[in-house]
Amino acid sequence: MQKVGKWQQLKIDVKRNKVSYIMLTPYFVLFFIFTVLPVVASVVIGFTDFNMLELPHFVGWKNYIRLFLEDDIFKKALKNTLIFAVVTGPLSYIMCFLFAWVINEFKGKVRAFLTLIFYAPSISGNAFMVWAIIISGDRYGYLNGWLMKWSFIYEPIQWMQTEKYVLPVLIVVQLWLSLGTGFLTFIAGLQTVDKSLYEAGAVDGIKNRWQELWHITLPSMKPQLMFGAVMQITQSFAVADISINLAGNPSVNYSGATIVTHLMDYGSGTRYEMGYACAIATILFALMVGTNQIVQKALRRVGD
Repeated sequence: MQKVGKWQQLKIDVKRNKVSYIMLTPYFVLFFIFTVLPVVASVVIGFTDFNMLELPHFVGWKNYIRLFLEDDIFKKALKNTLIFAVVTGPLSYIMCFLFAWVINEFKGKVRAFLTLIFYAPSISGNAFMVWAIIISGDRYGYLNGWLMKWSFIYEPIQWMQTEKYVLPVLIVVQLWLSLGTGFLTFIAGLQTVDKSLYEAGAVDGIKNRWQELWHITLPSMKPQLMFGAVMQITQSFAVADISINLAGNPSVNYSGATIVTHLMDYGSGTRYEMGYACAIATILFALMVGTNQIVQKALRRVGD
């Protein structure tokens, strides 16, 4: 039997399912125009000197050499971003699943109410305002007031003006806001697990909830686990609004700077160094894709 090549197999699939491909065409067109093309353009512009007023001028690897050898702020932003990703990424992912797992044990309106409570901070427009009050640098800030009341401190701490406190506070706020789309995905995934699998598992010797979780629940939720991982990775690497709203841009000694805030600094405002900004964006994109691949390989082994 003659072996069919990949392109020939693709042509056969397209002919066989042409109606489905026709229905998907508008999405593919929009995805190509608004996602693929901008990414490719960003990579290309990253090798140029472009200020949006003149035509791009090719400079080769100059922007990347400048990033890693001359830009000390980028090195600090890269370090902060990696700390954010390593700490908030796994923690927020685990939190999303554990909270979803617990909430899924409730029924009907109680489950819906608890889901809303946990999901609300991620969509609240006043989230930063709440934390600004909590970590206010005077004695009227809730955190300072509580610490002074119990004699842990004797004068207010300027949380967002003291370099050593900025990053830990931002990490805490990021974790508080992390129960977003991934959390809802896990809730939905848990509700679609076939209940008969648990009965079959009990017959095969599964004795407790942890064994059910590892051998039945998690393998049944691999698509949701993959999607949740993508969302949490993107969220942990793309931190910017939290830092800007609470620590300012620039923050004290750039202690709250991230790759995205550095990108915004060069891609907008008064700089408009778009070639350099695109080089920063390319580095961020490569970090996200690389981390994504590692996490997906790890998740494929779940339940093995």
